[in-house]
Amino acid sequence: MTTKAKSRILDAVHETATDLHRLGFIDRRKQQKLDILCLEPIPPYDSARIRALREHLKLSQTVLASLLNTSPSTVRKWEIGEKHPSGPSLKLLDLLERKGLEAVL
Repeated sequence: MTTKAKSRILDAVHETATDLHRLGFIDRRKQQKLDILCLEPIPPYDSARIRALREHLKLSQTVLASLLNTSPSTVRKWEIGEKHPSGPSLKLLDLLERKGLEAVL
């Protein structure tokens, strides 16, 4: 995971824990708890931010929905403010914004 840590110390702790998890010394549940403690939360995405990101990437609502594994009506509702992305969709939006389209293709 390449999200930004809250501090340099927490970054070092997270990197060490990730290596220990990869080697089998830390189980997935403990690694997830450390992710929550060490990493900054993903900021919320409002309707204007989602629309701006989609337009910046030159994607239609349907194509963005396909990339996020959601329905076009959900993307429409995000963009008019009826709903807000959460869970995996929120993480993928953050990844798209930080790393670009190539990161999710």
